[in-house]
Amino acid sequence: MSKFVDYLKSKQFLNNLLLAFGSVIAVVLIAFFSLSSYTRHGSGIPVPKVKGLSIDRALNVLQDQGFGYKITDSTYVADQAPGTVIEQDPDPGTNVKANRTIYLTIVTRNAPSIGLPDLTESTYREAVATISNFGLKVGDTTYKADIARDRILEVKFGGQTIQPGTKLPKGSKIDLVLGDGEGASEVEVPDLINKNLDEARFAIKGVKLNIGNITYQGAVTDSSNLVVVSQFPMHTDSLSKVSIGTRINLTVSQGKPQ
Repeated sequence: MSKFVDYLKSKQFLNNLLLAFGSVIAVVLIAFFSLSSYTRHGSGIPVPKVKGLSIDRALNVLQDQGFGYKITDSTYVADQAPGTVIEQDPDPGTNVKANRTIYLTIVTRNAPSIGLPDLTESTYREAVATISNFGLKVGDTTYKADIARDRILEVKFGGQTIQPGTKLPKGSKIDLVLGDGEGASEVEVPDLINKNLDEARFAIKGVKLNIGNITYQGAVTDSSNLVVVSQFPMHTDSLSKVSIGTRINLTVSQGKPQ
């Protein structure tokens, strides 16, 4: 044991240790520089930026600088011209070897078809979010009589009402018809002929119309038993609706004894 300890303290051991350590360092350096030389570590040609260029111009730039190219994908972008490069790999400025292939994604000319989502009963705010998520756009908005304010009543494209599932080009603008929150502006004219006057009054008020002039025909002996014999305006084939608040004039006569 003492001989081994003495050996560890000897100059020969230290020399062998330094020699072994130096050999390891030399092997690592040789491997590093050999690999760097093989891969041209820290050197190469920077990749030019072709993103945003038309495909023809991008190919000219790549070919002039000695790069190959390959179009790997195409996608539709509504606000980009067809044929525009929107992605490249490797990124601009990356150092690569000469003749390296640059992979490109371009904008396609034809928009894919999108099925119109079901916007029935949606509010305007909900519809806008859904339309955007489906890759469509909101066009004109108009209002129509309905109790619910800003509820989607109809969806139109090219002036025609369309139904959920209708195929549209991605990026298309669709027009929305919304409820105005005021309900119908016109109501049906009630048929009041032969109705008791009290019943007629109730029917008129029930559809948000007003009672106009009441004309009495013949002798009236019992005011609680009056019957409508004519009205103006009348419910006819040519006039079935009037504006809310319209006055209905009545002519009444004595009803038959009860």
